[in-house]
Amino acid sequence: MQFNMDLILSILASTLRSSVPLILAAMGGCFSMRAGVSDLGLEGMMLAGSFFAVLGSWITGNAWLGLLTGILFGAVFSMLHAVMHISYKVNASISGMCVNLLAGAVTPLLLNVIFGMSGKSVSVAAFAKPDWGLLEKIPIIGRILGAQNILFFITIFLVIVSWIFLYKTKYGLRMRMVSENPQAASTVGLNVRAYKYFGVAMSGAFAGLGGAYLSLGQMNLFVEDMTSGRGYIAVVINAFGRYNPAGALAGSLFFGFFDSLQTVFQSILPSQLVMMTPYVFTLLVITFGLKGGKAPAGVGKHVES
Repeated sequence: MQFNMDLILSILASTLRSSVPLILAAMGGCFSMRAGVSDLGLEGMMLAGSFFAVLGSWITGNAWLGLLTGILFGAVFSMLHAVMHISYKVNASISGMCVNLLAGAVTPLLLNVIFGMSGKSVSVAAFAKPDWGLLEKIPIIGRILGAQNILFFITIFLVIVSWIFLYKTKYGLRMRMVSENPQAASTVGLNVRAYKYFGVAMSGAFAGLGGAYLSLGQMNLFVEDMTSGRGYIAVVINAFGRYNPAGALAGSLFFGFFDSLQTVFQSILPSQLVMMTPYVFTLLVITFGLKGGKAPAGVGKHVES
């Protein structure tokens, strides 16, 4: 196998594509953690977003409406997690896993009931790569960025907006206060439960968008269990990135790079070995890369507000 410029640029373009759903899900996890709620339910929210985005696109014939449907149902599934944990004080790990199990059971059931198919849905309107014109003519950069669809650029914009919201606005400061010391936040008059619900809802919306990218941005149909553990990887990325949107971006690009290497080595290594690479790398990050990283001090604490 010979590494040349075309292959390198192809790997970099693939890295960006592979990173998008991870960026979105990890960024959703940032909002949840910065509201004081740990979120293991990202996998289920992504899976729900993937399925309902396709369903919305199939019903309306419009990929954008499908995308909005995926975002909406990602948020709906996150509210199940929020109600169980925030209102009924169920352990967040348990409520998050309940969402994952529910999405894993509901999506194949609805796939069979609505589409009359198992395994995958029919093809629907999706997001093709547009002709970017001048962008694609820029040396090197054009080959990488020009290979992306509109959802990649929306994702980068959302990372910037999310960072500004969390670190440069009073509402972001208040949310971070809730995650660090909910009792103090309640004492100064903040509605702690409202901030927690908002953070979890944003988590579901971002995860739903990440799932919708998988089904409408990378493909044009829903495949059973198409998230393939990306929600769990996003949880690790979120911790790796210190619960910061910028860290989520950097960590996702790191993981996305190793995921993109599958296309390079699949012809010379056993497919099973190639497919397990991102997950092995996740275990290595958990073991060696999370030392010294601390979650916000108030995560999991309940305060009546």
